[in-house]
Amino acid sequence: MIETNIWLFLAAACLIAAVPGPGIFYVAARTLSEGRASGFASTAGTALGGLDHVVAGSLGISAIILASAELFAAVKFVGALYLVWLGIKTFRSAGKALSLESEPVGDERAFRDGVLVEALNPKTAAFFLAFIPQFLDPAGSSPTLQFIMLGAISVALNTLADVVVVLMASATRTQLIGRPHLMRRLAQGSGVFIAGLGLSLALARRPANG
Repeated sequence: MIETNIWLFLAAACLIAAVPGPGIFYVAARTLSEGRASGFASTAGTALGGLDHVVAGSLGISAIILASAELFAAVKFVGALYLVWLGIKTFRSAGKALSLESEPVGDERAFRDGVLVEALNPKTAAFFLAFIPQFLDPAGSSPTLQFIMLGAISVALNTLADVVVVLMASATRTQLIGRPHLMRRLAQGSGVFIAGLGLSLALARRPANG
């Protein structure tokens, strides 16, 4: 790859990672609701879901989904319904996770949820297809490998930002853990917020050039 391209890409990717997006808000909500371990598990899941989009984009699968109004709508609404379901479930179980000493029984589920939430978000696919090709070297070898490499770097930077958010949200939760009523309201608010992300995804429009 051209050296100028990689430095421009890193600068742009760092800037994008620092801007709060749906992934950061989702991870923060899960951390506030269920604790740091769940937040880290959710972060690992969203990272894997992001890598799924990178691979799909490099193979042309994402382009096929974005080009079809029906496929885009199907993936979008499945993802939106899943987020709404997670939000409702988080809201209903808000009173059960009010202690730092509670057993970390939901980490595997949080990881799985993170994967599905990110993988079922066609907006992520649209982002990678619009962003990464600008930094590929047409004269270089294997554009597919270039796409995967840049996509992996972008996912890594986004994941780093998510980790910082988990630590901050966990610190906030620790300060409030001795106040059960406030913790319950915080967990319920997290559930409402997650469901709200689902509704936002349901209203997303297919890119005009998709």
